[in-house]
Amino acid sequence: HVQLVESGGGLVQAGGSLRLSCAASGSIFTINATGWYRQAPGKQRELVATVSRRGGTNVADSVKGRFTISRDNAKSTVVLQMNSLKSEDTGVYYCNAKANWGADDYWGQGTQVTVSS
Repeated sequence: HVQLVESGGGLVQAGGSLRLSCAASGSIFTINATGWYRQAPGKQRELVATVSRRGGTNVADSVKGRFTISRDNAKSTVVLQMNSLKSEDTGVYYCNAKANWGADDYWGQGTQVTVSS
């Protein structure tokens, strides 16, 4: 089993930056990829960015060039650096870990990001 604890988030003005961190614990050796998803009010949850165990990244077109995902294997932490934030980036951001080659899917509790225009 894997536990995910998120930190960061908050309120920021448009154009500003925020940094989200996700710390994994438990059976971290089973994790194949870790990433961030977000859900805006009244909308479905959507992928923001993921990073694989080998470091390969996948970033949504809507945030490409503004958001960067990185991982620190020694600390079992994944960081989402969000720059040039827009009001449409507002939502609850969830950390996700896929383990055992897709057999297991873990979620953090979510952290609110609010961008004021």
